[in-house]
Amino acid sequence: MKVLIIGASGTIGSNVADALSSEHEIIRANYNSGDVQVDIGNPESISAMFTKIGNVDAVISTAGLANFAPLDALQDSDYQLALNNKLMGQVNLVRIGKAFINQEGSITLTSGILSRQPMPGSTAISMANGALESFAKAAALETENFRVNIVAPAFVKETMEMMGMDSAYGVSAKDTAKAYVAAVTGSDHGKTLDVPDYV
Repeated sequence: MKVLIIGASGTIGSNVADALSSEHEIIRANYNSGDVQVDIGNPESISAMFTKIGNVDAVISTAGLANFAPLDALQDSDYQLALNNKLMGQVNLVRIGKAFINQEGSITLTSGILSRQPMPGSTAISMANGALESFAKAAALETENFRVNIVAPAFVKETMEMMGMDSAYGVSAKDTAKAYVAAVTGSDHGKTLDVPDYV
């Protein structure tokens, strides 16, 4: 398959690319590096990316920005970032990308465990994650030619260690990638794949 990975230079994205590269052609997309550049917060940039690369069999997004901060500290700009980038950036990958997905292809987006297991400081992120999961469930009712799914990562060990957190209860990026592989190679449609279920 020809697989487009958005956020391919990131901790999760690079491991997803590694997991799929032995059997599939990988196109790596990032904000300022890779085979093609894209700003998912900008619909015109998404359109330009798809126009450049043409049709693909699968799209995987491991991108999306949202800030972690206490409720009282969140500004309008923090909510807008989560809505415009993490949420609508990925929604637009489906809206724009559907014209470039081959028959029986798939689009896999990324939410996160904070949608259903929130914690103090996660308000903006949890909001976007929950909306993404609902979007995929509803969009799947209207997409017959390709599948739409969500992968919900748990806390990633490498990221936790980078932030000085105890990573004992985290999941490695390599193990996290298994859920993305399952989303691309399986038959799920409109589902949220929880990473711990695939470790």
